[in-house]
Amino acid sequence: MNSKAKLILHPVRMKIVQTLIGRKELNVQQIQARLTEVPQATLYRHLNKLLEGNVIQVVKENQIRGTVEKFYALNEQEQSATGDIQKLNRDEHLHLFLTFMTHVLGQYEAYLQQDEIDLVKDGVSFRQAMIYLSDQEFQEFIAEMSEVFLKVINNEPSNERKARNISTIFIPDAKK
Repeated sequence: MNSKAKLILHPVRMKIVQTLIGRKELNVQQIQARLTEVPQATLYRHLNKLLEGNVIQVVKENQIRGTVEKFYALNEQEQSATGDIQKLNRDEHLHLFLTFMTHVLGQYEAYLQQDEIDLVKDGVSFRQAMIYLSDQEFQEFIAEMSEVFLKVINNEPSNERKARNISTIFIPDAKK
């Protein structure tokens, strides 16, 4: 399977993409400051893979003492992987979903492996709810959720803010 979705679903590349969401333009040092667990050589390797796949682009270059500082952003023309996703067969969809779930599981396991955790204080939660919505109501619901995400997605890291991963999955019930 050769798709942008597969390219993005690598754990490090997914973190890079998540870091750039919200029209952010960041240089390697700024990305590194947000992804402290990723070694710099690994970060460069995955940035190059995302560049080759047209997922991200260099949007600005600054000349600094004989070196070039590059600023990266999501490639606006390539942001929608919908067309790519539509071309996948059922097995490929299942593979992508399992990759995504494995990534989420890895994040949770890494959290639990810390010496000190406080699930309540840290706001750890996972829930599942069945909701009944018409197609129109569902589109309105998605739009409202997007508005809520947009209010916080551009928050910059600080001493008071900790990174929190939010994953959403919508699966309609199978028709009987």
